[in-house]
Amino acid sequence: MKTKRLTVAQATIEFLQNQFVERDGISNRFFAGCFGIFGHGNVAGIGQALQQYPDLRYFQVRNEQAMVHAAAAYAKIKNRLSAFVCTSSIGPGATNMITGAAAATINRLPVLLLPGDIYAKRNVAPVLQQLERSHSQDISVNDCFKPVSKYWDRINRPEQLITSLPEAMRILTSQADTGAVTVSMPQDVQAEAHDFPVDLFKKRVWHIARPEADRELLSKAIGWIRKSKKPIIIAGGGVIYSGAEKILKQFVNLTGIPVAETFAGKGSLHYNDPHNLGAVGVTGTPGAIAMAGEADLVIGIGTRYSDFTTISKSAFQHPSVSFININITEFDAFKHAALPLVGDARVILENLKRRLKGYKVPASHTRKAHDYNKSWDKTVEKIYHLDHGVPVSQGEVIGAVNEFSGENDIMVSAAGSMPGDLHKLWRTRSTKGFHLEYGYSTMGYEIAGGLGVKMASPDSEVYVMVGDGSYLMLAQEIITSIQEGYKLTIILLDNHGFASIGSLSSSLGSKGFGTHYKFRNKKTKQLDGAVLPVDLAANAASMGAYVIRVEDIKAFRSALTEAKSVDHTTVIYIEVDRNQQVDGYAWWEVAVAEVSKIKSVKKAFHAYQKNKKKQKPYL
Repeated sequence: MKTKRLTVAQATIEFLQNQFVERDGISNRFFAGCFGIFGHGNVAGIGQALQQYPDLRYFQVRNEQAMVHAAAAYAKIKNRLSAFVCTSSIGPGATNMITGAAAATINRLPVLLLPGDIYAKRNVAPVLQQLERSHSQDISVNDCFKPVSKYWDRINRPEQLITSLPEAMRILTSQADTGAVTVSMPQDVQAEAHDFPVDLFKKRVWHIARPEADRELLSKAIGWIRKSKKPIIIAGGGVIYSGAEKILKQFVNLTGIPVAETFAGKGSLHYNDPHNLGAVGVTGTPGAIAMAGEADLVIGIGTRYSDFTTISKSAFQHPSVSFININITEFDAFKHAALPLVGDARVILENLKRRLKGYKVPASHTRKAHDYNKSWDKTVEKIYHLDHGVPVSQGEVIGAVNEFSGENDIMVSAAGSMPGDLHKLWRTRSTKGFHLEYGYSTMGYEIAGGLGVKMASPDSEVYVMVGDGSYLMLAQEIITSIQEGYKLTIILLDNHGFASIGSLSSSLGSKGFGTHYKFRNKKTKQLDGAVLPVDLAANAASMGAYVIRVEDIKAFRSALTEAKSVDHTTVIYIEVDRNQQVDGYAWWEVAVAEVSKIKSVKKAFHAYQKNKKKQKPYL
């Protein structure tokens, strides 16, 4: 057997740069690069290897959590057919990646994490940043990655790499099982040399299959659809990852079945397609909520049915509602006692379309969907042009960005009050134009995610919409975007606190406690004094961004034009009225205190009990 003498780190990087994927006859290198921050746990290992193998391009970032978010956002834009590696030192560098890993796994997005680890030899233990446990020597903080990773391994001997890396690739390229993959690398083992088989480094192409559903179950599904009178489609992210948007449009044109979209599935249909009811669930449009409530058959395509989608399992109120789930992941396909069509969404929809020729839902059902589409668009138009004055409304800002942006531009957001408003209000014109991280709703994802989006789609203008709460958590990748020449237009909305949780707190009777950025009041002893004098615009400028401060909506629209002419990352700062909110949100189950001395909490608990009666198990 022919061998090649390399360090473990060198062998890892050489292996990774020779991994390719192929779907529908199109092949590409799987890893686009490596994000990393070097420390004593990886500088002499992975760091040295990246310097030696420049084909796997290294990108310097400022925060380990942020680099995982950027990697996940990149993979999402690439429909999971390309990904990034993330490397960190040991200790806090490694554990900083855990939040990003959780978000990637929850959202089914491939990222490869190579955190440094403590010495495998143990001869100098405890090393700097090592967690000691009295009952075991075989544990480190990297064990915390296990519950948030789809595959986890620790390389204690060089030869373990030969089986570990292909297994990591198997998971990363699996449409059903993908997510964060963690291969922990002790710092001494990274630098250790071994005679690796040359075959390990040959170009390998991983085929991304399009499996078909079971024929018998497919026939049953066709029978169910033909018998239904009020079916509805819930389009999830799987529609887009499969590239099934065109066949979905053909399918609904043939059958007349209306479509409602999840956060990940928004963009499955053009916003003005008459079959498109818009957002589904807690943040849904009136039409989507109404038609989901009366549906006798729910066809879920590539959705995992989060509580936001099901309105905490109260969305589907028909007494005999049944489910057909089209999903590449068996786990999701079986949810809600569904008839499971496990396989590729595009292929399954093609089969359904072919075998449902002649079937059409009642005209009244289709007409109702068309009417809802038109009426909601009129509502959106009013919100876009509310003319609220100063401070402006969040809906006006969303409208100005939407109307200014081009068809191939991309909007990025993640947490706070904006995702719900965007889900309801954003007029999607392309399948990738609406980029929300809402599986984990990670505060701080926005700017880092925007960087990953821009890297994946450099010809698109990328508009990052972020509130002050998220901005204060993780804004420093502004520097990385400038360093690497990936221009972002960041819309920074300041409402002086946590507006989303403030509203939720009020709905639960807690009156927004602890959600405003204010000084502590000496009299009340609470955080209800004057507004904190924080200058977020100045902070953005200090990191090298071009900053435009505006107050009214007219100036904001002018700022969008100015921002487009700037050649590097630009921040448009504007204050918004946190009390001017978009109406129409459905109930969402958040537990309320059963007993309280506060009257508003008692009232909220009564409403909570009333809403819970609407819940159905969908078993």
